[in-house]
Amino acid sequence: MNQLNRIIASSVVICATLLVSSKANAATWNGIEPFKSRRADVIKILGQPLSEGAEGTMRFAVMGGSVQVSFVNEKFVASKKLRPELAGTVLEIVLNHDHSSDTPASLKLAENRSFTRDETQSSLIFRNPKDGIAYTFQQGVLRTTRYTFADGQLTKARR
Repeated sequence: MNQLNRIIASSVVICATLLVSSKANAATWNGIEPFKSRRADVIKILGQPLSEGAEGTMRFAVMGGSVQVSFVNEKFVASKKLRPELAGTVLEIVLNHDHSSDTPASLKLAENRSFTRDETQSSLIFRNPKDGIAYTFQQGVLRTTRYTFADGQLTKARR
């Protein structure tokens, strides 16, 4: 019986470890993950950018629209009290959908309790901070999808 208790205890520890580690990962897009991927990874996946902004933000053409990738800078690291090695990693990925037909209903967002709903005069936004993803709809159609760090990931990234 003692050996059975050890096996059960070990199983519980393994399951808990898997659950905790899985909660600290952000949503990824095309193999690019906030707080993990770096500039070289993004270029390897997407090729050379169409343009690069003053803050190092890169814009790429992708099927169905464009994508903008921004990176963690020293100012962000300092303001959020993050570990210094996070500077240079991806902060946010913003997909701009030019011709999407997706709606909140087609993505089943209204009934998904993981998402909060915010409405402005011109937009409807569904956010899931636990996974670091947000959908913005204008005139009922998907316009942007944002991938950023997850809440748990930010907590783990602090010094």
